[in-house]
Amino acid sequence: MFGAISHPARRRMLDLLVDGDRAVNAIAENFDMSRPAVSQHLRVLLGAGLVTEQRHGRERRYRLVPERLEPVRDWLAHYERFWDDNFTRLRRHLEKGEAR
Repeated sequence: MFGAISHPARRRMLDLLVDGDRAVNAIAENFDMSRPAVSQHLRVLLGAGLVTEQRHGRERRYRLVPERLEPVRDWLAHYERFWDDNFTRLRRHLEKGEAR
């Protein structure tokens, strides 16, 4: 899962699929890489279960499977409290600076 989303191009592909199903060509036009390279990245996402593939004639369309990102969300949620704590300390620090 985390390996599949470790590559920026694959994360961008997931971003594109948030808006709905897309054909390989529609995905590929957003990247400066060959279509076979795009297909290879899509196969990694497919293997991780993050997307599904459906054939429509000669065209392959990909769909995001958002529930497969839950482990990532859960992992990040564990660290959100650190961000919240840091933002709270920063806000207090800034408020003290304004009071002076």
